[in-house]
Amino acid sequence: MAKPAAASATDDAPIAQKSDAWTDLGLTLPLFVAYHLGVVFLPVRNAADLVTSELRGLAKHSLPMYATLTLAIGALFVLALWSLGQKKALAPSRFAFIAFEGALYAVLMRAAGSYVVGSLRLAGAGSSGVFGSVVMALGAGFYEEIAFRVGLFGVGSLVLRQIFGKGAQGIAITVAWALVESAAFSGWHYVGAMGDPFDLQSFAFRAVCGLFLTAIFAFRGFAPAVWTHAIYDVWVMVGG
Repeated sequence: MAKPAAASATDDAPIAQKSDAWTDLGLTLPLFVAYHLGVVFLPVRNAADLVTSELRGLAKHSLPMYATLTLAIGALFVLALWSLGQKKALAPSRFAFIAFEGALYAVLMRAAGSYVVGSLRLAGAGSSGVFGSVVMALGAGFYEEIAFRVGLFGVGSLVLRQIFGKGAQGIAITVAWALVESAAFSGWHYVGAMGDPFDLQSFAFRAVCGLFLTAIFAFRGFAPAVWTHAIYDVWVMVGG
C-alpha cells in the first residue's frame, strides 16, 4: 500500500514542485520525439546523440519503420508513467508550466551572459534553414543536458561528495565541479568538424550559460534545464 500512496502524493504535488527523474523524462518527451522525427531529414545530428544511428540501424534505414520506433519509445514511456500512477505528470498544465519556466530562464540566462560578457550572437539558422535549426536546438537541449548536467555534473558531483563528504567541504567541491563542468560544456562547442572557431568571448558566454543551466538542474531538475536549453537555442538560432 505504500507505493500507491507515494504515487498519489506525486500526482497531487503542485506543478511548480521539483519533479522526480521519471517525471522529468516524461516532461522532456515531446522534445525527444520531435528531435528524432526531424533529425533524419538533416545531414547532421547533435554530437551527443547516440540514439539516432542505433534507431536507424534497427529500422534498417526505413523511414516509416524509424518513425514507428520513435513513436513507440514515446508511447512506452507514457504507458510506464501511467502504470506507475504518475499520469498527472503528463497533464497539459505541467507542459505549459515547464515551457513557460524554460522561456523565462532562457531570457534570464541570455541576460546573465550578456551582463558578464556583453551582447553576443553565437549562431544563426544554418544551411538547413529554420526547420533544421529548430530540430538541432531540440537535440542540443535534450542530449547535451544528459551529457553535461546529468552525466558530468550530476554523477561527478555525487562521486566527489562521497569522497570529500557532504558538509561545507562537499558543497565547496560541488561548486568547484560546477565551474569545471560549465567550462567543459563551453569547450564542447569548439570540438569536431561542426565546432566553432575558438573565441575567448564566446567561450566565456557559453560558460556562463553552462553554469546557469547547472544551477537550474541542481535546484529545479532535469526537465527545466532541457526546456531552457532548447528554447534558448531556438531563440538564438532562429530569432538571432
